[in-house]
Amino acid sequence: MALPIVICDDSSFARKQMNRALPEGWDVDVTFATHGEEALAAIKAGKGEIMFLDLTMPVLDGYGTLEIIHKEDLPSMVIVVSGDIQPEAYERVKKLGALDFIKKPVDREKVTQVLTQYGVLNG
Repeated sequence: MALPIVICDDSSFARKQMNRALPEGWDVDVTFATHGEEALAAIKAGKGEIMFLDLTMPVLDGYGTLEIIHKEDLPSMVIVVSGDIQPEAYERVKKLGALDFIKKPVDREKVTQVLTQYGVLNG
């Protein structure tokens, strides 16, 4: 059965780039979200066991999205994907429950490494 994942980013280019960086042959069902509210709706609908989340978005940003996932104990493993890799940002997203932080632009090797590290992908 395909693993439901959400790619949440307000940039269609970034969403496509993230989708292309997913491990080759990985059996997934991808849902795209353009902001946090769409991503939360997808998770609540069972479409986001794993989410790749941007931080800077309109409507509801990545920090707010992580806060709600944490507060409501929603079933999603979140990997933040952002160009903002300041130590403060990294610490903040980790405190909010993100598994890890991948710097943009993403590449398949890094995504595969992070997924394998957390046991999502069998290496």
